[in-house]
Amino acid sequence: MTDTTDPTAPPICRACGTQYAVARPDCPVCLDERQYPAPGGQRWTTRAELRAEGHSGRFEEQGPGVLGVGVTPHFAIGQRALLLRTAAGNVLWDCVPYLDDAMVRAVEELGGIDHIAISHPHFYSSMVDWAHAFDAPVHLHEADREWVGRPDPALRFWSGRTLRLTDEVTLINPGVHFPGSAVLHWSAGDGALFTGDVVNVCPDNRWVSFMYSYPNHIPERPRAVRAAADLLAGHRFERIYGAWWNRVVTSRGNEVLARSVDRYLRFEEATTAVARV
Repeated sequence: MTDTTDPTAPPICRACGTQYAVARPDCPVCLDERQYPAPGGQRWTTRAELRAEGHSGRFEEQGPGVLGVGVTPHFAIGQRALLLRTAAGNVLWDCVPYLDDAMVRAVEELGGIDHIAISHPHFYSSMVDWAHAFDAPVHLHEADREWVGRPDPALRFWSGRTLRLTDEVTLINPGVHFPGSAVLHWSAGDGALFTGDVVNVCPDNRWVSFMYSYPNHIPERPRAVRAAADLLAGHRFERIYGAWWNRVVTSRGNEVLARSVDRYLRFEEATTAVARV
């Protein structure tokens, strides 16, 4: 079924927040084992309908030079994006399904957006709308191209393990959660790592963890976690910003990552040993 009022508006999945170019009967992102189909069946909406329902933007500081951008009331997965105010311009990290004129004005007052970069397909959401509103390119890893629901010239695909956006900002492909997953390293000051839930900041923010599927409780492969940890260890970061409001490691980020990986692998090895008995 569809509940969009404008048949020409790009439909947005109510379960995961992914926007598609045209109406379709299903949402491939939800049908993948890293997400799940909506219990009541596939339902759609549009930005205009969300506005009519009372949704609006939410802005809150999340750290030095880092502004959280979200949607209220809660919609779909409920992630928040982050606006990084860097020396070379503003970078929007990750994205949210909703955008309205008030949100555009608020971001423009802060200098607009020069680059958009997204961690993985669950947060592609309405990235094309955001790109058009701010005339900004969207940087996605080539390995996840198949998950793009609304192709557009604003999308720029990169490959390999790293992409340097500016002197301070580098995208890194750790290869966990999705093959094309990305995290962002900002080298300014003490350094910061922006991870979405590719590297998930736990409610106890002294720890991070890794999952192949969060809603279906499928752990990430140990070899992938080891490889990601080795790759990220080459970058210095004091803070780690996760996908949800106030999920931030505020100090000793490299240390937190290293001991979290050790804990993850220790429990995995224990579980494997029990299974072999």
